[in-house]
Amino acid sequence: MSQKLVIIPTYNERENIEPMIRMVMEVLPDAHLLVVEDNSPDGTAEIVRRLIEEFPERLHMEERPGKQGLGTAYIYGFKWALERGYDYVFEMDADFSHNPKALPALLRACEEEGFDMAIGSRYVNGVNVVNWPMGRVLMSYYASAYVRLVTGMPIRDTTAGFKIYSRQVLEKVLSRPIRFVGYAFQIEMKFRAWKYGFKIKEVPIIFRDRTKGESKMSRKIFKEAVFGVISMKVSSWFRKWR
Repeated sequence: MSQKLVIIPTYNERENIEPMIRMVMEVLPDAHLLVVEDNSPDGTAEIVRRLIEEFPERLHMEERPGKQGLGTAYIYGFKWALERGYDYVFEMDADFSHNPKALPALLRACEEEGFDMAIGSRYVNGVNVVNWPMGRVLMSYYASAYVRLVTGMPIRDTTAGFKIYSRQVLEKVLSRPIRFVGYAFQIEMKFRAWKYGFKIKEVPIIFRDRTKGESKMSRKIFKEAVFGVISMKVSSWFRKWR
């Protein structure tokens, strides 16, 4: 049986983390879950510690000294997973914008259908976003279109953060340092996997904006994604991929 790990980074997710952990444990009963906790001042870590007593073999937490960026949290988790021999590694948000009930569909794409990586996609079948203002929906949709235009990736939801990787993808993609730390990290991971020739599937999901807690999006993060894509594409011309 394959070993599976779900990685969830947290910063001030006190209102969401317990129901999220419980739902992940329910929908993937043989998977483990790693919380990468960035010293939340709201007491998120205390809730996770209490739940570790309830799920001692399956729930883990790695605490970092402060908020260091989404990308670095995931990379920390990926390396943790590779060191412990996991075969499949999920990444998802703690705020229920990614529905844990979609985890089995992502797993089936890799385990049963033979894909190396699967993306929970908002845009592969139209636009499946709930509770976002129209301006933000359009910004996200056209940001993905912009990334496709610049990079050539045949992926509809290039900025998606709900994914599953096979071990082979992570080993190859992380063989050299990831440049970005914000949401551009999501683009860079997909771009590298695609350039290395891995088989990628987009699985349709419904994305719902958080109802509790505060969004971590900022202008700085958005700017990194917009301008970082160009530099990422240019630098790719000078590397051998396959």
